[in-house]
Amino acid sequence: MINYNEFLLDKGFWGWLYKLLTPVEWLMTQIMAVFHKFLTMLGMSPIGFSWVLSIIFLVLVVHACVFPLYYKTMKSMRKMQAIQPQMQRIQNKYKGKNDQASKEAMQREMMKLYQDNDANPAGSCLPMLIQSPVFMCMFYVLSAIPYIARGKRETLGAFDVATAKQFSQTTVFGVNVTDVFGTAATHGKIIIGVFVVLMCGCLWFTTYYSQKRNMNPEAMVGQAAAMQKGMLWMFPIMYIFSGVTMPFAVLVYWLTSNICNLARTMWQAYAFPTPGSPAAKDKEVRDHKRENERRAKAGLPSLEEEKLIKAKQEAELKEKQGYQRVQPQRKNRGKKK
Repeated sequence: MINYNEFLLDKGFWGWLYKLLTPVEWLMTQIMAVFHKFLTMLGMSPIGFSWVLSIIFLVLVVHACVFPLYYKTMKSMRKMQAIQPQMQRIQNKYKGKNDQASKEAMQREMMKLYQDNDANPAGSCLPMLIQSPVFMCMFYVLSAIPYIARGKRETLGAFDVATAKQFSQTTVFGVNVTDVFGTAATHGKIIIGVFVVLMCGCLWFTTYYSQKRNMNPEAMVGQAAAMQKGMLWMFPIMYIFSGVTMPFAVLVYWLTSNICNLARTMWQAYAFPTPGSPAAKDKEVRDHKRENERRAKAGLPSLEEEKLIKAKQEAELKEKQGYQRVQPQRKNRGKKK
């Protein structure tokens, strides 16, 4: 049950955590306010769709800022996947050896493997840990604005009481941005329901696409397959129940963010596919075609032609080596006679 008179995210552990993130929250409110002023300068009404576009713009800015971290994560993951066979050999080498010397030797070999291949086992985790607080702040800011408008909490960055009230008067598609499913009229309930369905559907398709296109089929067996199928349905269903308790402004952010995540997932499958996945096989075909096109423009033989040339050269070399071995044998037989 939501407490409309007290902002619960300012209480307990969450209140302490969000207090630490105040600088990020302050910056987000400034971005929204600046973009809103820009839209009003273009002639849009200060109350209305301009605030919804400001939310969408904020989501896009945040995703653009965290994209370099995401890119770094993908590169780190692919490097770790590339050295997985060597890691497995080292682990098998010291399998069953629990003495301290063996453990230290395995650790040294692992560290050398990471250094030689410029791989960082923590590189795929750290960027994600940095991203999480950023998106938490977006949720906090949009949830806090209605309470600021009602004077139930202190101002936050660019949102004083007057600005928060202006934001809270915004109505789009017949639903107010501060409405939740329980407080909205019948038409508003339908709109909120549609947004929740779209939000959860986008999340489901993102997971489905990733599993179908960017996962090695060999990994989708047994317990791992059951876990992946559970994740496919578990989170969308959970978000249905949480979505109906969120203000409409938060749903706008959430749907926009899920669309950005879907686009990023599809880009990942295209540019950094998991080895052995259908997306990786498609990338091999694309890379092969592009390389042949590059060679054709440069006047070089295609990959297939180069392979035939090498095979022919190797055959000629073997024939020449065989001829050279036969000649001394014939000379020796002639001397014996």
